[in-house]
Amino acid sequence: MSYDIKELKKLPIFSTLSDEEIKEIQAYVIPGKYRKKEDIFAEGDPPDWFYLLVSGKVKITKLSHDGREIILELISDQDFFGGFAVLKGFPYPANAVAMEDSEIIKISRVNLLKIIDRFPHIMYDITSSLGDRIREFHDTLKNIALERVEARIAALLVKLADKAGEKLNQKDTVINMRLTKQDIAEMVGTTVETTIRVMSRFKKAGLVADESGKIVIKDLEALKAVITPTTY
Repeated sequence: MSYDIKELKKLPIFSTLSDEEIKEIQAYVIPGKYRKKEDIFAEGDPPDWFYLLVSGKVKITKLSHDGREIILELISDQDFFGGFAVLKGFPYPANAVAMEDSEIIKISRVNLLKIIDRFPHIMYDITSSLGDRIREFHDTLKNIALERVEARIAALLVKLADKAGEKLNQKDTVINMRLTKQDIAEMVGTTVETTIRVMSRFKKAGLVADESGKIVIKDLEALKAVITPTTY
């Protein structure tokens, strides 16, 4: 089944291609659906596929030494994942799991290499994004190792507001992802109980609120101050 041209053009890495050029890529694209909690790939699997998330939510995870799952990254709609392993040709370095029912398209490693040979700017877009992710991954590990839990959670909320935020008004920003306390705990390397306590303090201080199951940032500057407190 071929994937719709208009839908493919919504994906940032293909957005600059003409309809005729998109038709060339159509032949390489395989659509699929994953149920909530279904594994997409596991750490150590061969890098056979490059994935693009059309709708839903996917988490990239690793297990800590004590067996806890740590979320390294959340994949947003219309973003890609699995790219680093596919381009380098080594096994996937982490796990990818659907956090909710998700629609995904995939392209085989062989065909992705054909596409970037035909359209070199796609390679530039992918590697540019991967560079940003590596820096974020480094920051995540550093924060888990060094920072207070409050600072780690505040940093996560600020990052998600930038990545998946939508302005409700001049002050409020809603994070367009449904995140559980478990999700937040796994992303910052702490317990659910600690996350509940910290989020409760943030709410009482007027920094965040809940709206229809989503987190609303009420005071972005105050959250940033939690990350880097002012010293006197």
